[in-house]
Amino acid sequence: MMRPILLLLTGMILLAGCGAPAPDGSGGVFRLSNSNQGPVQLRMLDSVNALRRAKGLPAVQLDSALNAAALTHSNDMARQNRPWHFGSNGSSPVERVARAGYQKRMLGENISETYETDTETLAAWMKQAATREVILHPDAEDLGFAYHQESTGKVWYTLVMGGGALEVPISPAPPANTAPPAPDPAPEVETETETETETS
Repeated sequence: MMRPILLLLTGMILLAGCGAPAPDGSGGVFRLSNSNQGPVQLRMLDSVNALRRAKGLPAVQLDSALNAAALTHSNDMARQNRPWHFGSNGSSPVERVARAGYQKRMLGENISETYETDTETLAAWMKQAATREVILHPDAEDLGFAYHQESTGKVWYTLVMGGGALEVPISPAPPANTAPPAPDPAPEVETETETETETS
């Protein structure tokens, strides 16, 4: 079973090597389009689903909210110049996917700071237990993937997997009370009453 997976990954890496070379003609840096991520996202989806099929797992589909969360984090990692799971505003992966509007559970996030292609990065993730578990999560239904490439060729990748019902459903905030405050009630005034009694 391992041999077909290795052959599949080798083929994907060879295909990825067909990308555009660096403008200087060195051929050492491939170039991605930051403005048109669709083809790379579809290639990642196909590659992830091939790996999942080889393990008898259901296929996942691209999710626009997860893609948006992944893109936000890839751009943010590039600004911070460090690969880590927390945003510059302190946000966690769970918070980012919720803010993007994803209505299921966030199951895992893989990140990378690299000069490698997306398929080479996927192969590297498959070699590490923790990142492999995200890709092969049995409950996964949706995939988000995005990147940011710097002018130097360095790429910041983010892959997010999600699926299944939220354990604690996200409910909308209660409506704000915009009515003007009620006036304070008038203070009660105690009055004394005299009772006249007749005496005989």
